[in-house]
Amino acid sequence: MTRSSRLLAAPLCATAAVTLLGTLSGCAAGDVSGAPAPTEPATGADADTSAAYEDGGYAATGEYQSPNGGESIIVELTLEGDIVTDVVVTTNANNPTTQRFQNEFAGGIAAEVVGKDIDTLEVTRVAGSSLTSGGFRQAIETIKADALVG
Repeated sequence: MTRSSRLLAAPLCATAAVTLLGTLSGCAAGDVSGAPAPTEPATGADADTSAAYEDGGYAATGEYQSPNGGESIIVELTLEGDIVTDVVVTTNANNPTTQRFQNEFAGGIAAEVVGKDIDTLEVTRVAGSSLTSGGFRQAIETIKADALVG
């Protein structure tokens, strides 16, 4: 590419980028009919963190389905000011493959949730284990119900 070609290409790329950005921002506002875009449940940084939870230690069992059938894990966590300060997952697998995934999950979960508001937890895959997170999320919902102030 010659120097003059490069000089002409830069403004064209910038124009294309602005056009694309304008198109994408129009999509985010809703379709051309004026109907608002569908909303998703709030999670993570957008989650409603106004619920208050009693400080303390909690435990719950979470169940999920694996290709080998029903599985479960036991989740123990400590809350202080709605923040997870400690978490331990006890494995309860029915076969060696599930045991391996549960062990990997148990070994990596603290790095994902400790220090976060319990209402903002978004656990989907930990250390290569994705199915175990379903049991974890179920246990967290039980813990939240048990710890809720009011």
